[in-house]
Amino acid sequence: MSRITPVSIEHAPDAARPLLSGIQKSLGSVPNAFRTLAHAPAALGGYLALSQALGKNSLSARQRETVALATSEVNGCDYCLAAHSMFGRKAGLDDSAIELARRGSLDAVATFARQVTESRGQVSDEQLAEARAAGLSDAQIVDIVAQIALMTLTNYLNNVAQTDVDFPAVQPLTEE
Repeated sequence: MSRITPVSIEHAPDAARPLLSGIQKSLGSVPNAFRTLAHAPAALGGYLALSQALGKNSLSARQRETVALATSEVNGCDYCLAAHSMFGRKAGLDDSAIELARRGSLDAVATFARQVTESRGQVSDEQLAEARAAGLSDAQIVDIVAQIALMTLTNYLNNVAQTDVDFPAVQPLTEE
């Protein structure tokens, strides 16, 4: 059970209602993560603005979902793992690719996202050089960090709130 009760559109703060209505129009429903974030309309608005802006960055939808999966795995967010496994499939990731993204071994994007998240941004010179040698541009590196920041907001909120997962659950990764 959630430790922060998600709010309905009708019971949300006035400033959050149009944002939640927009999400409902776009997705067909309002996931619990957004309903929880709606307690703080400025946080919800900031999240949505950054998410929309990052939708136009140098990363493809598949790469953005790869970052989301790698980051959410490191941050232990079951909610975002479930949500982004579903969104990842829509972006072209199959079950094997989703698992590899979570492990940080799918590609250079997954590897770098996991390294940044695990080190809280304190990547080594060697890790940055490896990311560039693997073909990541400086724009992509910046966009990966921005995507991690967006995911960390929802990962941490869902972990604090213990948000009820309203997406198909995913299994924990097994040790390799």
